[in-house]
Amino acid sequence: MRIRSPWKIELDYVQRMMAALLLRRGPLEPQPGEALPHAVQLGLGAAALTKACHQTLRWRSTAVELNPQVVQACRQWFKLPPDDARLAVVVADAADWVRQPAQLGTADLLCVDLYDHDAAAPVLDDEVFYRDCRAVLGEDGVMSVNVFGWRAHLAGSLRRLRAAFGAAHVAWLPPTEEGNTVLLAWRDGPWPERETLAARAAELQRVMKLPASRWARSLSRSG
Repeated sequence: MRIRSPWKIELDYVQRMMAALLLRRGPLEPQPGEALPHAVQLGLGAAALTKACHQTLRWRSTAVELNPQVVQACRQWFKLPPDDARLAVVVADAADWVRQPAQLGTADLLCVDLYDHDAAAPVLDDEVFYRDCRAVLGEDGVMSVNVFGWRAHLAGSLRRLRAAFGAAHVAWLPPTEEGNTVLLAWRDGPWPERETLAARAAELQRVMKLPASRWARSLSRSG
């Protein structure tokens, strides 16, 4: 985090978690008179995604974090704002949270970045969990998943994600230099036409100052 721009996403892989928005049909910026889009982060980390969704996108944001000490550190050191009408930080197990009936169909963007202290493999990476995540998404909902670590077998994660979402609704970006691969999934709808994808990338690049056009050119997909 930079002191002068605490809402800016610095890490490459964290930036790429926002690439899921390339696959969402709805407008990126909140529309007057309409309900705010809802961004959910499973795993708070250093709160970069949560701050960006809350402060830059101006979406309603919910972060789910198991460790209350992580929440405290983010508020003390990483300028995570206090909860307000658009921000809720929930101390809970992500696997339990996505199974709550109240969460069904509520998320427009779901970012999953769940690791233990060893960062050896995703804590939650099974088909049941991914199906629960799909159920949390609204009709136009999209999801990104960070996969990293020596035990993280990309082929297995992709197989489980395809089983939950359908092969035609899964895509991914090339790995970063640090070894993070961001997987993308969306609930419904076809793969966007090239012109549509380019337009969404231009909007995302304008609003969030992220290299979205490069992401759009480098996406791979299953179907």
